[in-house]
Amino acid sequence: MNQEITELAYHVGGLLYMPAVQEGIAEKIIHKAVPYLTSAAFCLEDSILDSALPAAEQAVCSIFSELSAHRREDFPLLFIRIRSAEHMRHIWNLLGNSREILTGFILPKFDSSNAENYLSVLTEINRTSGHIVYAMPILESRAIADMSTRQQELKEIYEKLMQVWPWILNVRTGGNDFCNLYGLRRSEEENIYQIGIIRDILADILNKFSGEFVVSAPVWEYFGKTDLSWVSGMQKELSLDRLNGFIGKTAIHPTQLPYIWESLKVSEEDYRDACRILNWNETQKAVQKGFGGSRMNELKCHGKWARRIKILGDLYGVIPKGGISVAL
Repeated sequence: MNQEITELAYHVGGLLYMPAVQEGIAEKIIHKAVPYLTSAAFCLEDSILDSALPAAEQAVCSIFSELSAHRREDFPLLFIRIRSAEHMRHIWNLLGNSREILTGFILPKFDSSNAENYLSVLTEINRTSGHIVYAMPILESRAIADMSTRQQELKEIYEKLMQVWPWILNVRTGGNDFCNLYGLRRSEEENIYQIGIIRDILADILNKFSGEFVVSAPVWEYFGKTDLSWVSGMQKELSLDRLNGFIGKTAIHPTQLPYIWESLKVSEEDYRDACRILNWNETQKAVQKGFGGSRMNELKCHGKWARRIKILGDLYGVIPKGGISVAL
């Protein structure tokens, strides 16, 4: 495919999840009280009891109403995680005029059984909305995990998403949901790539989707302000996320956001090489020595990598050669 992933897809970065009943969040967003917040997700699904759903729906409408009254260009991207296709339509109607600041919906447990319904409502919304309303499907169902159905399932999902490609901002992965299917859980000293069965699922998802979509890494479930024993484990996993092709990560606490931001920075060598590749001035050769003088850049092999590095460097920053990242 020749579609180029938009810069906005990379801007999702660390997506901070919070229950829709979270108190004081609108004020924190308005006053930029959460550092490194690039995107926020208000959850109406797993984090909300069924009996509390009506109150949570009203709460999220109040949050959006308050935010829309203070609308600013530097607001984070704003998403709502709904429960079903019909729930998406219901929340869209419930938001009223404040829907203008909604970036999009997060579609949980997205698979071939519900994709058509989800995407039909998404199409309906985009045909009547004054702005693009994006979707971020979460791949986390048993049909994807099961080795006997995975490849066909991923193929069907890919084909359906490509039909509405401009409206799919990220493809997200539910690592904890996959782990739960097998009764597994990593400690703060381990990373998800050490769990072989989960690593294989993630690799197959990346293989199918990372060419045409930004694919976001699973959540890291440890956090804290005082005891930082979880940080080294998260940094290791973030490094492996990037190496394997994930961009961005779901966050469940503000203390995780600086580390996700830092992981999205690029080295000066990578950035300079990316700029050289994107502005190739060789008239005969399609290979060229890199900025550091110790590797080869190839125009035909490194074009997609270069565009990704350039976008990440422009959005999140460049680490100078021989430099040290700013202390968090």
